[in-house]
Amino acid sequence: MAAPPLLRQSMRSFQASSRLLETPSAALPLRRPVGAFRGGVFGFLLGSSLAGAAVYYYILDEYRVSNELLTEDIYALQAAVQRLHIYVSSLEEKVDGLQKKKS
Repeated sequence: MAAPPLLRQSMRSFQASSRLLETPSAALPLRRPVGAFRGGVFGFLLGSSLAGAAVYYYILDEYRVSNELLTEDIYALQAAVQRLHIYVSSLEEKVDGLQKKKS
């Protein structure tokens, strides 16, 4: 008794070419993949560190500029106080001179 034609077509033997049967001569080294979580954490830490360094240098520069401006203002105030002291001293001398003339 022969198999029906439908069953004959579905019964195929397994065949492979000689290329597929060869074993690879040099295996590729196994790479440990960097997962999304580790890469994300590394990127976050790197970005945070760079942003922190940038902010630090920005604040340091702003502090230097404001310190220079404050120093200039202090020197200007000191000069104004010295001029005022000289003016008050001259007025006191004039007042003392007028009081001596009256007495």
